[in-house]
Amino acid sequence: MAKLPRIAVTMGDPAGIGPEIAVLALSRPEVLSCCRPVVYGDIGILRRAAAVVGSEAKVETLPLSSLPAEEVPFGRMTAAGSRAMADYIRAAASDVLAGRADAIVTCPITKEGLKLAGVPHPGHTEFLAELCGGADVVMMLAGDRLRVALVTIHVALRRALELLSQGIIERTIRITHAFFRKYMGTGSPRIAVAGLNPHAGEGGLFGDEEIAMIAPAVAACRTAGIDATGPWPPDTVFHRAYRGEFDVVVSMTHDHGLIPLKLVHFEDGVNVTMGLPIVRTSVDHGTAYDIAGKGKANPASLVAAVRMAAGMAAAGS
Repeated sequence: MAKLPRIAVTMGDPAGIGPEIAVLALSRPEVLSCCRPVVYGDIGILRRAAAVVGSEAKVETLPLSSLPAEEVPFGRMTAAGSRAMADYIRAAASDVLAGRADAIVTCPITKEGLKLAGVPHPGHTEFLAELCGGADVVMMLAGDRLRVALVTIHVALRRALELLSQGIIERTIRITHAFFRKYMGTGSPRIAVAGLNPHAGEGGLFGDEEIAMIAPAVAACRTAGIDATGPWPPDTVFHRAYRGEFDVVVSMTHDHGLIPLKLVHFEDGVNVTMGLPIVRTSVDHGTAYDIAGKGKANPASLVAAVRMAAGMAAAGS
């Protein structure tokens, strides 16, 4: 049997549901049959999580912290927990870059926690880009039926509109194309580019971004041999992709793309960072402080993220 890929799974915020879903997901047969997951985290916190979910903490662990439970109570951000979760990410990224692991899968963190830990980034995507030497990255959320790549991500909507340009849209399409060819087994991915305005601008009646920047970006990519089409009306293109007409939809803004994605894949969606020199996937949900410690966490997204990372690592090797 070929050697299974080693997947570095960061435990996430110790006070959130990350430890619980790690315990629940990483001992499952469908996970262990495709990879060797290793939790970058805290053995004591994982044991606490195992007691909550009524399972044994039988997961391979690289211990990087030893946090007293009283310092990281369930459902509350703390300085100690925030520093630890940032350290897990740094260590996992370092090991994958060095070849000691084949991919990184991240459990949820809080943006406020990153700030408290002194990390000047709003989320995993930007933090990992820095750890990988300033990589040019694109965020994608993916499930079996729908995949959405984002041109702009964690910024205010007004700022997202200011950031849009033909260049950034073209860059997003090109990174998505290259990623699908290398990691998703798609030789010529069908990329649908969503418009920004209602009815994709209706010929300029409802806005000219489609004419001024989106259509030229699509045309430039098509000239380069990329099967990109659009701009398509945002209110119909996701349904067409869901029915199998496209492999991925490129969306101009965060919520434009993730509202339909999470409607379809709320429990099993996977966050993928395209453009990194390493394979990285993540759950597509947050720390869920409101249910942390209550044994209600659903590990479906983590199971999907680990399995996708294992497949991508094998495809890209």
